[in-house]
Amino acid sequence: MQRTQHTPVAIVGGGPVGIMLALFLDRHGVRSVVFDEAETPYDAPRGNTHNARTMEHYRSLGISAPIRALGLPAEHPADIAYFTRYSGTELSRLKLASRARRMRQTSVAPATDQTPEPVHRANQMYVERFLYEYVRTRPNITLRLGRRVTDLKQDAEQVTLWARPADGPPEHWTARFAVGCDGGRGLVRRSLGVRYDGEGALDQEVLGRQATAAHLRLPTFHRDVMTGRRAWSYWSLNSELVMNLISLNGADEFFLLTSSVAPDAGADDIADLVRRGAGMPLPVEVLGRRPWTPGVALVAERFTVGRILLAGDAAHLFTPNGGFGMNTGVDDAANLAWKLAGILAGWGGPALLASYEAERRPTARRNTTAARELNAGLGTVERPAELELPGPEGEAARARVGDQLRCYGERTHSLGVQLGARYDGSPVIAQDGTPPADSWGTYTPSSVPGGRAPHLWLDTWHGPGSSLFDRLGPGFTLLRLGGRAPTGKPLEAAAQAHGMPLTVLDVDHDAARDLYQRDLVLIRPDQHVAWRGDRLPEDPDALVALVTGTRGPR
Repeated sequence: MQRTQHTPVAIVGGGPVGIMLALFLDRHGVRSVVFDEAETPYDAPRGNTHNARTMEHYRSLGISAPIRALGLPAEHPADIAYFTRYSGTELSRLKLASRARRMRQTSVAPATDQTPEPVHRANQMYVERFLYEYVRTRPNITLRLGRRVTDLKQDAEQVTLWARPADGPPEHWTARFAVGCDGGRGLVRRSLGVRYDGEGALDQEVLGRQATAAHLRLPTFHRDVMTGRRAWSYWSLNSELVMNLISLNGADEFFLLTSSVAPDAGADDIADLVRRGAGMPLPVEVLGRRPWTPGVALVAERFTVGRILLAGDAAHLFTPNGGFGMNTGVDDAANLAWKLAGILAGWGGPALLASYEAERRPTARRNTTAARELNAGLGTVERPAELELPGPEGEAARARVGDQLRCYGERTHSLGVQLGARYDGSPVIAQDGTPPADSWGTYTPSSVPGGRAPHLWLDTWHGPGSSLFDRLGPGFTLLRLGGRAPTGKPLEAAAQAHGMPLTVLDVDHDAARDLYQRDLVLIRPDQHVAWRGDRLPEDPDALVALVTGTRGPR
């Protein structure tokens, strides 16, 4: 007779979002099982950007330092550079600091610096390898690799899954909850009958319609072609073609993105395109290739159906402009993990689970729209025939296109997307005040409930333990700010009676009270502000009931 195995949370899909969800659950002491068809991590380039918020999440798990060591060499510039051809004229350059320089800047930043973990460029395949090695050391996570989930059903009590290995009988599992992190074509969303809505591919020649992504080895590119200042992202743009080469290791491996060859192009066609983009012959080895559709901004109609939830690409599909896709998925996982933990522990109520969709679906809509706008903006850049001509006519064209590229490059600064997600209107947020204006280009720190808690360095070292975020508990944290804040004992008592985990943290720092504008601030496990005030509410039990989803807002 087939043995049924049980786990509190089943995660279908072992990409970065699924693995990060398992790690967040592990931090809260919740066991999970991760199912994935592949035997090993995906071994081809995909996303290249781990934004400031994702790096903060890595920091909360204690793994930001080893992840920051991956990717480009420490002193390799992170510039985005645009050329007519790689051996031709540089049209524009967005200068961005190397990893080492970013961290030197962070070490001397002011106390109220909002990026304790700056954006990091490392391809997803490198980070996934690390995550798989790390996750095997965690006691609450079971990996079931090489197993395809073929069916799942749910009732009022549990979810039932069948997972089939490459050979052998299927495994039978039950779980209190299941989360689909299995991508846009995965089983979970389709089995729920949940559709995407939003915008499809952009009809433009620059990363529009259908495109090609390829993993390349270019052993002489930095030595013979790109002989000036190095960059992280190299664009070749002219009337004939547009292509982007992203440096993976700072040496010979690159990630190609282009719409200038057919999606089914062979290795010879891709190699020919790279040589034309370089404007000179060079050796090209195509290590892998795949088609993709740029311009999409799709969001699932539902993120939650009963005991089954969606996260990552199963919940939203992005164009890669801005690097928002994986990062939005990691933020999904951070939002969802503590809520599942609360419900499984018994202190979370029905509104807590409902708040996942209420909070994350508008964020997905916002971020997919921002990425599509960036993609569309690139399509408006001119590529006139005279761009490569010598003399005044060519110089004027290059200056004009360079200005357009400079404006586009400045728009790629997306700190508002990275740090500015807000959960205004959430059923588990104590609404208070007017939130700052939403801008996906800039971030305004604010303690208005619903947003990310403003960051503060608590000493001059700026190392591990120095960040306010390092001092927050794994559950809720009540900040007592400025040295004169009233006691938090009544809220502690209410939380203890309810079973809600709560840490009280006194922050007697000159800048803290000015930054937060209140004496008391309640921070959720995902570092978002749940409530603030100069004194505790008259009914602390009601506040606890609200933020844990056991009672609706008054």
